[in-house]
Formats: sequence, C-alpha cells, structure tokens
Amino acid sequence: MMHVFECFVTWILLAVAVAGLFQSPSSKPSSHPDGGLRSECLWNIMRLTLDEALAVGSQLEIAAINGTDIIPLSPTLAAQCGYSMDSDPWGNTKVFVSLLGCYVDNQADETFNLGLRFQMYGDGLSKKVQRDVTETCSYSRWASREILCDRNYMEVSTLMVTPEVPVTMDGQKVQETWQDAIPDAVAPNSIWKMTFHTPDSKVMVLKDAHRAGYGAMTTPTRLVLRSPYNMPETYAEEVAGVPMEVFSVSTYYKQVRRLAIIVAAAACPTGGLVFTDEVITWYVPRRIPPLISSAFKILETHMGIDGQRLDKTMMAIRRYKLSITESHVVIELPVGSPDGYYKSHAPDYSYHITYTVEPMLELLWRAEDTQADTRYKVLFPITTPLMPRPPHVTENRVPEQKVFNVLLGTFLHDVSLLNITFTTGVLTVTECNARGFDFQEHRFANSSKTFSLQVPFSDEVVLKHNPNPLTTVYFLPLVFGLLILPEQIPFPHPAELEASLEDVVLPTTTGFCDQDNFYISVKYGSQGDNFQIMMLHAGSWRELDTELYSLTDNNTHVSIVVPYTAPDTVFEAVQSDSIRARVDLLLLETPNMWQLNDLSLACNFPLTMTECYPNGTVTALAVKVESVRNLNPKYLTLSDQSCKPVFSNDRFAFFSFNLNSCGTTRTFFDNVMVYENEIAMHHSMGKHQSRKGLINPDYRHTVSCYYLVNDTETMAFRTRPRNSDPKADPGVGQLVVQMRLAQEVSYDIFYQTEDYPVVKYLQQPLYFEVELMRSTDPRIALVLENCWATLHEDRTTLPSWDLIVDRCENLDDRYIVFYPVVADARVHIPAHVKRFSVKMFTFTTDETVLKEQIFVHCDADLCDTTKPDGICSGQCASPLRNAKPLKPTGSRGRRAADISQHRISSGPIILSDSSNFV
Repeated sequence: MMHVFECFVTWILLAVAVAGLFQSPSSKPSSHPDGGLRSECLWNIMRLTLDEALAVGSQLEIAAINGTDIIPLSPTLAAQCGYSMDSDPWGNTKVFVSLLGCYVDNQADETFNLGLRFQMYGDGLSKKVQRDVTETCSYSRWASREILCDRNYMEVSTLMVTPEVPVTMDGQKVQETWQDAIPDAVAPNSIWKMTFHTPDSKVMVLKDAHRAGYGAMTTPTRLVLRSPYNMPETYAEEVAGVPMEVFSVSTYYKQVRRLAIIVAAAACPTGGLVFTDEVITWYVPRRIPPLISSAFKILETHMGIDGQRLDKTMMAIRRYKLSITESHVVIELPVGSPDGYYKSHAPDYSYHITYTVEPMLELLWRAEDTQADTRYKVLFPITTPLMPRPPHVTENRVPEQKVFNVLLGTFLHDVSLLNITFTTGVLTVTECNARGFDFQEHRFANSSKTFSLQVPFSDEVVLKHNPNPLTTVYFLPLVFGLLILPEQIPFPHPAELEASLEDVVLPTTTGFCDQDNFYISVKYGSQGDNFQIMMLHAGSWRELDTELYSLTDNNTHVSIVVPYTAPDTVFEAVQSDSIRARVDLLLLETPNMWQLNDLSLACNFPLTMTECYPNGTVTALAVKVESVRNLNPKYLTLSDQSCKPVFSNDRFAFFSFNLNSCGTTRTFFDNVMVYENEIAMHHSMGKHQSRKGLINPDYRHTVSCYYLVNDTETMAFRTRPRNSDPKADPGVGQLVVQMRLAQEVSYDIFYQTEDYPVVKYLQQPLYFEVELMRSTDPRIALVLENCWATLHEDRTTLPSWDLIVDRCENLDDRYIVFYPVVADARVHIPAHVKRFSVKMFTFTTDETVLKEQIFVHCDADLCDTTKPDGICSGQCASPLRNAKPLKPTGSRGRRAADISQHRISSGPIILSDSSNFV
C-alpha cells in the first residue's frame, strides 16, 4: 500500500547529497527571486514550498513562531497540531498547515497569521542557514463541519452551538445537574472532557487527551479535534470496500450557563487504490456511515494536486478524471503525470521504479434532515508499487569493425554508472575512457538516460574462441555497476556480448629442395603458432621431431630443413642417377584436431643407384618405394639367393658383389658386354620361410653394367722441368677413435663410465658407435676392419666370437646390423662415424653356458677418401661368406697393423640373471 500512515515521514529531513554531483547552496541563494521559499493559501490550509536549492545536501528543521516563542515542531507535535510535510529525495519540500492548527494567530475565524522558521545545517553548508516566513490567509466560508484528512493526522472542526441553543448537535438536551460536575477551573467555552468511541467508550479530561497526543481546542466559533493515525482510540472500518480509519469522540465543553456535548467524527481513507502500468485509480466511498446518518446531497466536488484545486481545463490537459458512481467518488490519474515524480529502486539488486503523486479530493455535502453542510478534504499521497524495469542491453554491432557497441538503458535521471567489471578486473568510467573504451551518457528530454560503451575486439577483456577453423567468436562478459542517487544504493546489471566473425587467417606452407634437403616454410596466420606440425610417417601422422630436424622460428615464420633420407620421407620413384622423394606435412590445431593446412612436396635428388668398377666389382642400392609399402629390404637378394645385402635397414639394401658371382649373366651386343643381375624378394626364403607374418611384395630391380669389349683410350700429355722439388711442412698430431654403447637405436643417449658393467637380457640389442674424435678433415674416413667379442678385457683371450671380419659382418651371425649415419646436430662428418648392433649372447664350452660378462673389441682403420680403390672403397667391399667363429682354443690371426689402425674396446656387459637361455 502507498499510504502508510503509521510511519510518518521523518520531520527532520536528511537529504544526503552525493559529493561532486550537486553543489551545496550558499547561505543566501540568489538564483530564485523568491529565495526558493514560497507560501500559498489554499482554502482551509496553507502550503509552504521549499525548493531543493535550499534543502539539498543539508538537514532541515522547522519551528513555529508564536510571538517571542520558537517551538520546534517534532513529528509528534506536528501531527497533534495540524502540520504535515512531504519531501522528495532531492530536497523539494512541501509543508501543509491547517488554518485551525496550533500556533496560528486566529482572528475571528476569518484571518489567520502563521510564522515558521526554517533552519538548514549540515555538511552541505558552511554555516547554519535560517529563513523565517510569515503568511496571512483569509477564509470565512466555513461549513458546519469540516473534515481534513492529511498524511499524518485526521481533523474535524464543528461549529459550536450558541448559548441560546439548549441542546447539543446530537439532539439530546443536557441535564442541568451535570453543570455541577464541571470543575471550577474549566473556563467558559472551554473543553472539560472527551469520550472516545473505539467503538467502546473511553473518557479523558482535556489534559490527558493532550498528553496522549490528541489535539482539542476551541476557536471563537468552532470546536477543533485532531488525532494522529493509528492511535489507541481510533479504529479501522471498511466502507464500500475501502479501508478507512475512524476518529469518533464526544466532547464536553462548558458554556456560560450550561454544559454542551458535541459528537464529532472524522473518517479518512487509507486505501482504495487500483494500479495498472498506465493509470492510478483512487476510490473514495460516496457515503461514509461514520459521517453520514441520513440522506444527503453532494453540492460540490473538486480535485486537486498538492492541496491546490484544478479546474476542468487543467484536468483535461493533465488527463485527470473525476467521476461519481453509486457507491464511490473515483479519481483517475495517468502514471507519469508531470505533477508527480519517478524514483528508482533496487530491491534484491533488481532495477524497479515507482511513481509518486499527491492528489486531493474535496467534497461538500448537505444533510437533508439538518441542512448542515460538511466539507470533506483528503490530501492523499500515492506511490505506485514497485514496477520492474529490467535494463535492456542493445548491441549495435558491426562485426567487421571489430568493436562491441552496446547501449544500456533506459534509466531514470537518478541513476548513475559508477564502474564496469570485466573478466580482468573493475574499471571506473574514467579508466574505461582512458583505456580506449568509448563510454558516454545520453540524456533525453523526459529526464531519462542511457549509457553507451564501445570495446574493441582486440582488448584483453574480450574472450575469444574458435568454433571452427575459420571463425572467431568474440565474447565479452561484463557487469555494469550502477548507483541510485542520492541514497547511493548500488545495484549491478550483468550483460554478455557475443559476436561471430570469419576473420581467421590460416597458416600457409611453402617449400623447395636442393640436392640434399627439403626446405619448408610455415607462415603464421592470425592465430600465431597455435598449431602442431605433423609429418606423415609409415602411413600415419606424428608430431614433428624438433630434435631430428633443423627448425628456425622468427615469430612470423618457422623454417624446417628435412634431409631427403629422413625417416619421415617416402620414396616415390627410382631412376639410375636420382631418386624422387616426398615429404607430407600437416598443420593440426589442437585440441579440436582441425586440419588448418597441408603440404606435399616431392623433388628429385641425385643418387647413384649402381656403380660398375673396372675391377669387376659392382655396388647396387635397392630402395623401398611407396608402392611396395610392406617391403622389408633385409630380405632382398640377388639372383643367387645366398647373395644378401651387405647393409640394410628399413629403407635401403646395399649390395656389393663381383660380376662373376651371385648369378650375374653376361650378354654381348656388338662391342658392348652387358652384365645383369636382379634384386628381388624371392619366394623361396629358405630358413626365413618360417617367419610369421612375412609378406613378399612384388619387387624387381635390375642391375646392369656395360663394358666396351675392345677399346683403346689415348691420352696426350707433355712435361716440363720443375724449378724445384715440392716440399711439405712437417707436422705432428694425434687422431683419437672411441667406441661407445648407445642406450637405444636413435644413438642419442650413451652409457657413461659409471654405468658399467651394463646389464642386458639375452637377445637384447647392443648398439655400438665408433667415432673418430677431434678431426674436421672430410678427406678422412673411418672403416671398421674387424670386431669381435671376448669373455675378458684382454682382447687376445679365448674364447672369442667374430662380429665383423674384413670390414663385413660375419654372415654366420645373422643378428649383426650396420646402420647408416647422416649428418645432424652432433655428427658433422658422417664418414667419421660407424654404427652397428648385435644381440646379447653368451659363450658355450662343451655344451656348457658360460654365463659371464663379455667385452667387444674393434680394429678401426683411417683412410684417405681421395683414393677410392683402397680401404675407403666401402665398409663391406668383399664380404666374407664362410667366416667361422674362432674356437675356444688357438689364437686369432691378425694382419700387421699399420699406422692408420686404431684399437678400441667396450666396457663389460653382463648377461642378466633373469634371462631365459635358448
């Protein structure tokens, strides 16, 4: 309900001003010709108006001036004496005074003089400001009974009977014997006692009634009674569906020769309101039984605002309506009329508004039996229930501009935006603009306002994610921190802004080749380096091994160098002097696993597949190509299936043989002799046939050598004497060769001295690397001449087992494998390094297993690569086909070591106890 009389507006107004939003007035404001304080006579009441220019930011006290006395008007005294006050939140104050109120100089009930003192002080003023106001009003059109319903009191005044009239207004004659009961102290024409009807009777003498808070007095012609609302002696009654509060009392007052009794009542509405979003409808009972006991006739009806009557023209302009039905007098007021005001509220941090207006209803009726008139005036302030007005967030976005443009509103003029909370923190309005966010406040003619904010997509407060590779969703969660003035009530309003834009620039890949490498360049897109580089390996994608390849990153590009022999390349085709290799690259965004871009780069690289030497030796290279993906080069042979590769891995098989062996055929064409052999995967695999899962793809590679039968080469030369013999500067140096045991086939991690003896299981691979140290001469090559294993550290002890004999693996030991060496970050000259592996074994004597440690020894030769016919012709130029293991007794034959030979040995390697011997 709007009309809550039990909580009367605090008489001392505390209007709190927000620092910086309003200016405190000076002690004598000059902006108002009338000083901001005005007074008006409105029939039987007086209204004084105090503008906010005087009251805002200060405390206000009002006192009555009674001759030389200054009487502060407290809320209790104001209700008892006929004073009321209303103030809006901005300090606009209205004071209403009944002409029959206390401290009003009453001259014959026709002229009324009032003096009030307004005192303002507080933080908003440098010193106390005092203003006195006086007003004189004339009013003589008194009805027999006048009832005034103000916001904090009910008042009824009745024309007193003259001494010649021996009866009271209730029609009963006064008993002459009552005269003797009146105390002598009661002066003539003064009130003796009062009987309150609640509806039970309760009697009080005048002094007790005053002490209880009631007002009772006589004027030259009238008896005035006044009661605040919700007193113990008032009661509630519903009339025609409208709740009303009733004040009914019989007053005994002393006349010159007799005792008179007047029964008077006031009934004031406390409800009767119906609200819609557009209209306030106020219902007042047409007939009020506590006031009317017989037939009556309404003589006048008036409607007004703030105590001021309105004529029909003004009512039409304001769209006010006054009508009378059979049971009610009805007033309709449009919500939003300029005579009222809107106010913001935030219950439960949710934005609501109310509208407040103070209509007045004035009726004049006449009782048909007594012909007595009653003037009935109600000042009835109305505040609508809370009306939710959730703020609207309007996005005026153009995604291509990459700016969030949001409009928040609409709010009343008493709402201010204090700050905005982003995901990164809270920024004030000033800080938002300083950061580059465009914040503005927009005011409209009806005093409402909106707030606009622009935030660029590029700022860190904007969250981003990609629902697909090409689209970016920009997301801006924020909370507007709003403030209701002048109460400084905060409330938040969250908002979530979202925009989708196809603005992703994908990374691009390009590449080229030289004679040895693929060169790939990946240019970053708009998302930077938020992708993984994947390489196709053995038919599946795996992440690029950054330790295997050379990478260079300059924040805009990443460059990759991939040797054409790298594990992630595939061979498409082979020609006699070149090989066509391809690398497949994929840019993969994680965790969504989006394929952003790919590259398939194929190039021809020079590679001699077959070399035919004048001494009848042939070397041939067989390559696993993409079309025979399941080929294992290890099982390729020449036409003679006993002629196997001298070296093989998962991609190559290297053959070295004489033209008069391995099933080589010879054919003559004119003066050309052609030798041919074939590298193939033969179906007759011998002892390998029992291997499970062996696949024999169709693979054929023909090896051909052409020789001229009768050919003479002529070379012309001439000589001239030398001036001097060539000389060389003598020098002294030392070349060091070391042998190390690697932990795995990648040859990246090696066992250290403190790791020996190394424990291995039976058949577990042992990866050995022999390296020429401290040499940068590319003309020197390292060749493993012989390698063998012993039970003891002494390399000459027996038993021993041959691993490499005359630069080739012992063919009776099928578990020896040579590994090619390519240049990388550690190996700069591949010719200086040799790698091979054997599987862990143990010696036996007389069918007895010698479960002890083994040592591996090698003789390494250093040769001059400029002389290809010497030792440097290859690691395995003439494989030993029928090498036998040395017996436990006897001694190993060694050729005499020359100055280029180096002897190295490994540390001890122990067979694990948990091995299973087979």
